[in-house]
Amino acid sequence: MRAGLLCLCLLVSWVAAPVQGMELSAASPGRLGMSAARLDLAPALLEDYIQREELVGAVLLVVRDGRVVLHTAHGARDREAALPMERDTIFRIASQTKAIVSVAVLKLQEEGKLLIGDPLGKYLPEFQETTVAVADGAGEPLIVPANRAITVRDLLTHSAGIGYGYGPAAAAWADAGIQGWYFAHREEPIRETVRRMAALPMDAQPGDAFVYGYATDILGALIEVVSGESLDAYLKQALFDPIGMTDTHFYLPTAKRARLAVVYSAGKEGGAPQRAPEVSAMVGQGAYVEGPRVSFSGGAGLLSTAMDYARFLRMLQNGGRIDGVQILSPRTVALMTVDHLGDIPFRPGEGFGLGVSTTLDLGARGIPGSVGEYGWGGAYHTVYWVDPAERIIVVYMTQLLPAEGIDETRKLRAIIYGAIR
Repeated sequence: MRAGLLCLCLLVSWVAAPVQGMELSAASPGRLGMSAARLDLAPALLEDYIQREELVGAVLLVVRDGRVVLHTAHGARDREAALPMERDTIFRIASQTKAIVSVAVLKLQEEGKLLIGDPLGKYLPEFQETTVAVADGAGEPLIVPANRAITVRDLLTHSAGIGYGYGPAAAAWADAGIQGWYFAHREEPIRETVRRMAALPMDAQPGDAFVYGYATDILGALIEVVSGESLDAYLKQALFDPIGMTDTHFYLPTAKRARLAVVYSAGKEGGAPQRAPEVSAMVGQGAYVEGPRVSFSGGAGLLSTAMDYARFLRMLQNGGRIDGVQILSPRTVALMTVDHLGDIPFRPGEGFGLGVSTTLDLGARGIPGSVGEYGWGGAYHTVYWVDPAERIIVVYMTQLLPAEGIDETRKLRAIIYGAIR
């Protein structure tokens, strides 16, 4: 009897304990067609990685049919201060910001304020004519006119040819002080940074290649122009408040500072992860607490919790609706989550939609999942995906940058799919 009571207490502790903010309700895995015993392998795996000093801390959240079947916190959010990881810990989500900003653009389209097929220059005039750097292997790249206008859809699909400033014209981007995805330290508003980007040579012709970079930061500036509001204000009133994402911010409110997880960097030659420096460009703690709070990066700037992000994903999974609030129409969500790249090369078995990757061929991809699954991740080793066929949402949060040589995310995926009956 004692063993049974202990198991019951442990079950309750990881599916039902309250945390701050709005939560999705919990249910036992067995009621939703999942094996609790097999699902328990996921927390055990994370604990093993922490014991082996490959991870410092992590939060894992699994949802099926809109109900939480697993929500666990492991290790420390601040190892040096001996502060435990909590389920409401706040993480830098970096490129997971992209899906949120993409939804905001699609919402503006539904309101008749833009069309994703429009040329970007219709709203940001500096992009009416752009250039492309062509490497010829003999020193300075050749700068040529773009063969067509960049469209809003090009930005949503990362086919606009705009990288992170490290392409053929890297020297020009470096001289402009625009390289890398990190913006929190900047005292220049994003609209002005994007205005300067337009004058720099891009990495590829529009529509020719998948080039990952500043596309969604430019979409953030587009939202500011079209909505007439700053990006943070627009996202708060249009998405965060209606969805109930109470812990999602570009910069942390004072009262929440203690909940922010520390960034660690993977140890070299098998050593334990080391605390990232306080002041550093992309590999550091970032200026999300004490910074100037001026630049709102639509590509990589948000902080959030696993539960907040799961609510956002549940809205998408539920056809754009959550708790009686319609954010997008089901048809727009369908448009967002199918492949738009066509013949443009991407990853094996995958395509890219409007702000998210999507699975096209399970065999070519080679990992468990479903055709039609969509998701992405962030630079700090965060990962998320939505599987409509299996009715599953997974959000995995940690803060490890760089995260070289660690394979726990694929193992978590195998465990989660192995738990489906």
